[in-house]
Amino acid sequence: MKVLFIGGTGFISTAVSRMALDRGIELTLLNRGSRPSAIRARLLTADVHREREAADALSSEEFDVVVDWIAYTPADIERDLALFRGRVAQFVFISSASAYQKPPANYLITESTPLGNPYWSYSQDKIACEDRLMRAYRDDGFPVTIVRPSMTYDHNLPIALGGWGTYTLADRLLRGEPIIVHGDGSSLWVVTHAEDFARGLLGLLGDARAIGEAFHITSDEVLSWNQIYEETAEALGVEARIVHIPSEFIAHVAPQMEGSLLGDKTWSVVFDNGKIKAFVPGFEAAIPFREGIRQTLAWFAADTSRRTVDSAVNAELDRILAAYGHTRKGASS
Repeated sequence: MKVLFIGGTGFISTAVSRMALDRGIELTLLNRGSRPSAIRARLLTADVHREREAADALSSEEFDVVVDWIAYTPADIERDLALFRGRVAQFVFISSASAYQKPPANYLITESTPLGNPYWSYSQDKIACEDRLMRAYRDDGFPVTIVRPSMTYDHNLPIALGGWGTYTLADRLLRGEPIIVHGDGSSLWVVTHAEDFARGLLGLLGDARAIGEAFHITSDEVLSWNQIYEETAEALGVEARIVHIPSEFIAHVAPQMEGSLLGDKTWSVVFDNGKIKAFVPGFEAAIPFREGIRQTLAWFAADTSRRTVDSAVNAELDRILAAYGHTRKGASS
């Protein structure tokens, strides 16, 4: 099977690329080549956001499946339709589970849960992308499959606050600094290791039954946010100094966090994975968080250059903590 990944070197897609190659898939990556990667896939160097440049790079290429990891807006989808309409047997759009209804009417999410997110433009754009692709499927037979990952990790810390993609939160824990957990930390959440996600996604590639369908692919392990942060601290050999702060207060002090919190992580969310299991027999998320977070931290520990600490994130956390401390002090005086 000949597969094209648009992107393919991100937090999730790198693990999927590795597994695809291990399974003997003829994998090509289309990207700018600007991010160093150990993935030994064939590379087409082009900026997909420059449609003419991408069209030239793809002009003599044929693929069974295309997976776009970096489409975020309806304009990206119009470009993909222009590039691949009539040229591919399956087009996989990587959407987001944050597209599901917020606030959720029910904590248990299935693929039939309505889409709608009034808080986060990122999710709104993903919904618009899905709508456009499904219209192309209904009107023109465009062979789309939609996949909605939730919080997925590999070489990144799966956290709500503390510097996604950096070592900042781990550094704070190691230094004994306070960390923020939104709400009271009891809301339920699901984190999924990228290798588990990869097994589900790769099982859909080339499956004609998946055309016109949407899937989320997550772990069945359900944790509270307190457990996620406490397990991360335990893996580092320290105790977490958690300060619980309401999501609404955090979003008031740091408005850019409103989407990620009120539009996603504030709510208890558990995923019914029955559909992906029905389409990919034997699929099961095999890496529990307790094991996966230790793998992630071992990756950071293996190379000091990976342990990036974002001073701006630290300053933001400290500003929120200070604002909340002053508010509580004022309320009690």
